[in-house]
Amino acid sequence: MLHSVMAPTRNLIRDEELGAISDDDDSPSGKRSKLDRFPLSRWELAVSLGVFLIFSSGLFCIYITMPAAEFGKLKLPRSISDLRLLKDNLANYANEYPAQFVLGYCATYIFMQTFMIPGTIFMSLLAGALFGVIKGVILVVFNATAGATSCFFLSKLIGRPLITWLWPDKLRFFQAEIGKRRDKLLNYMLFLRITPTLPNLFINLASPIVDVPFHVFFLATLIGLIPAAYITVRAGLAIGDLKSVKDLYDFKTLSVLFLIGFISILPTILKRKKIYE
Repeated sequence: MLHSVMAPTRNLIRDEELGAISDDDDSPSGKRSKLDRFPLSRWELAVSLGVFLIFSSGLFCIYITMPAAEFGKLKLPRSISDLRLLKDNLANYANEYPAQFVLGYCATYIFMQTFMIPGTIFMSLLAGALFGVIKGVILVVFNATAGATSCFFLSKLIGRPLITWLWPDKLRFFQAEIGKRRDKLLNYMLFLRITPTLPNLFINLASPIVDVPFHVFFLATLIGLIPAAYITVRAGLAIGDLKSVKDLYDFKTLSVLFLIGFISILPTILKRKKIYE
């Protein structure tokens, strides 16, 4: 009873927040660029910087305690050529110090996923090149889920003003879709995770804002990322044949992902059909 009363109230608050953005746009001050109106308060900015520093300090501690290596050659890859070079430099290191390397790899991946740093797809390819398909998929799914979970709670803490500032229209759409599918929300979230319908970054940030329950978010992420992780990790085995990241998701691959995604929402479609009959 209490939940049913509070839910419309939260939705009303969100509508007012989102509506305020469009109202401001009609006012003289609203004509300014979005870049002139930073959405976070001083407290929220301080919290976000504090969390970032804590994660950075932990990553640095792992880095300095790892065995000596030619760290000058190590950098986050930004292209397939960078990835090939990194793989060549890390192959022997990963064999000699497997535990330390896996710890450093996981910490880097989760850090990048938490703070939305581009390049995790290269980390997934690297997992395939160094660990093979089975170990690589396990590592990628674990790290991607852990990073998405950290991003979820970080957004729950300070994300609302940032999301309504960056993607007000997309957030309205997402909130409406979530509201229509509350009874089969896991199926819908699985569809979003499996297919490239919405960016994973947006899903991570917006889910707590539109009241997606954490257990639904977690399960959908853990299960829904497996197909894409398998495709990427398997491609890492033949990294020498890749010319661009775009080669990973051709028409055939996207068709398979959407087919799997359709299967995930099939129970919802069948349920609606029975209701209308």
